[in-house]
Amino acid sequence: MNQNRECELMAEKKTKKIKAEEEKPKHTPGKLNVYDLEGKVSGEASLPEVFKAELRTDVIRRAVTAIEANARQPYAPSPTAGMRHSVQTWGKGRGVARVQRLMGSSTAAQSPNNVGGRRAHPPKVDKDLGKKINKKELMMGKLSALSATSNLELVKARGHRFDEKLTVPVVVKDDFESIKTTQDAMKALLSLGVYDDVQRAIDGRNVRAGRGKMRGRKFRTPRSILVVISKECDGGRSVRNLPGVDVATPTKLNASVLAPGGAPGRLMLVTETALQAIGGWHR
Repeated sequence: MNQNRECELMAEKKTKKIKAEEEKPKHTPGKLNVYDLEGKVSGEASLPEVFKAELRTDVIRRAVTAIEANARQPYAPSPTAGMRHSVQTWGKGRGVARVQRLMGSSTAAQSPNNVGGRRAHPPKVDKDLGKKINKKELMMGKLSALSATSNLELVKARGHRFDEKLTVPVVVKDDFESIKTTQDAMKALLSLGVYDDVQRAIDGRNVRAGRGKMRGRKFRTPRSILVVISKECDGGRSVRNLPGVDVATPTKLNASVLAPGGAPGRLMLVTETALQAIGGWHR
């Protein structure tokens, strides 16, 4: 009886192994599956050489830091902030601090150490907030971040949720660019097996900690899918309002878009024409 049981267990293991192999994504090395809007494989596309750049996480982080620093807007308080008072100084001999006080009152004002007073060393609009970076290093960071999008393990390690049978980046037919409504775009993403990542961004939306809540950025939303299209079209407009989704053309791609926060391995959905355009980049 024990021998029969062992044989049955071995047969079950072999069956499971065969099924697991059948369920693995079937594609040629160096090739990407091309999916239609129903999520079915309709062909193959070659992975461009530009996706085979060396992974340099240090260069990616430097490039992203420089891009984000150069995108900052100068800011400063009003030059007269905290100074809009009529004040006088009492002078010595009263047993109180020699600070400026409101006229006809004992309330201190205008000095940096007083409640409602001016700031001692406020930020200035003429301060240079940018960072310099070499052009070749910036390009290396972009190509390295691009190559990370074709690494399945890096994409999973970044936290993206998608059907693991897919080849990354996820290549779809150009019909995706003709989608006109967000509802149809959601159906297409669901069929392709990547909508779980949009749901992750929806569930991960939370209230920001700190003063940013007062300044028009109350919520923080995780980054989700990067949709790359060949040109401005209805397809891009139909998905750009989904939480965490970014839409870009090949000419607008950079390290910050491909690896937000300097973390490589973003889940990218690209149309066939856009993939050809990216393949024309020079390494």
